[in-house]
Amino acid sequence: MIAASLLRDELEAQGVTDVVGLPDNASAALFALLEAGSRMRLRTVTREGEAFALAAGLWLGGARPMVLIQNTGLLESGDALRGTVQRMRIPLVGLITYRGYSSMMRALGSVPDTLDPALLGRADVDSVALLTEPTLQAWGVPFQRLERAADLPRLRAAFAHSEERQSPVAVLLTCHTSAEAHADQG
Repeated sequence: MIAASLLRDELEAQGVTDVVGLPDNASAALFALLEAGSRMRLRTVTREGEAFALAAGLWLGGARPMVLIQNTGLLESGDALRGTVQRMRIPLVGLITYRGYSSMMRALGSVPDTLDPALLGRADVDSVALLTEPTLQAWGVPFQRLERAADLPRLRAAFAHSEERQSPVAVLLTCHTSAEAHADQG
């Protein structure tokens, strides 16, 4: 787990004005913290594709938004990401919670290089975990994993990379957020 306050502080340090997304179990503590009060505005949506469209509109209006969704929703939102954010060359960071990552690592030991029907059908591995990284690669969206608090510089780097490329960049959050101060600090 990573303390939600560490993520909030990093997002504020990057000048994020709006967090646009849909809560899930892994991001629940961060959503709760933002809802309780922050310099950033929390804007929840009903579908993940809406998050990219809303973030694009906020960016056009001069804000610095970021998207916070689960990898299942990332797959649902591909057309909004492609047709709006990439096409318009909007520098946007997506913090994507990585459902199934832990069970995939337990079962396989790594992210597989190739996918086949037998692997996608395994009951001990969530297929969305198997599809997350290949999908981002196919869409041309660079990504890094954020696995613990010591990886927070990767989030900072994602904002710089997104600005440099003038396009979206993803950070895959492989652990849950926690309201507890004793969550992974290093």
